Amino acid sequence: MPETYQVKFLLLGEVGVGKSSLLLRFTDQQWLPESAAQSTIGVDTWTDELEVKGKHVNLVVWDTAGEERFRAITSSYYRDTQAIILVYDITNRESFKAIEWWFTECSNYAPESAVKIIVGNKADKGDMRQLPMAEAAAYAARMGALFIEASAKTAIGVREIFRDTLEGILERPILYKPTNDSASTDTHVHST
Repeated sequence: MPETYQVKFLLLGEVGVGKSSLLLRFTDQQWLPESAAQSTIGVDTWTDELEVKGKHVNLVVWDTAGEERFRAITSSYYRDTQAIILVYDITNRESFKAIEWWFTECSNYAPESAVKIIVGNKADKGDMRQLPMAEAAAYAARMGALFIEASAKTAIGVREIFRDTLEGILERPILYKPTNDSASTDTHVHST
């Protein structure tokens, strides 16, 4: 059996940007309309097993609440994170402005080596766009982060968020260690 690698992702962003919707689309290929979605309270955790570039990966995703009252809770979850997904809503400029605050939190609590990706969600609402893609991409480049626009509703870009970020981690052996635990606990195996 191949070595197993444990990888921890942290999903950050303001309330209503679609963090949980992106994760639901990636994990279950489902989309929940905004009217049916509920805000995450505290932190939700999701685990899965993936095969990426011939490596067996135990992926753990911490989906954090964007509400201000839960922000103090999330600071402890930055520890041992290999990847941080910072999500904003392309139809809400304020949610993009908040990314700067989240980057400050990352620099205060997360490992410096963690791979970061900025995700502009709700790309299916291009006619309501408040933020040009070029502006967000330029900001990501300045911050040394990956960038992608995606849509939890249509699934555009969703698999790439996780695949590209995982590949970035696996290119830097300093970010991961093999684990001896290859046992599965209620997980599914996906191939990216």
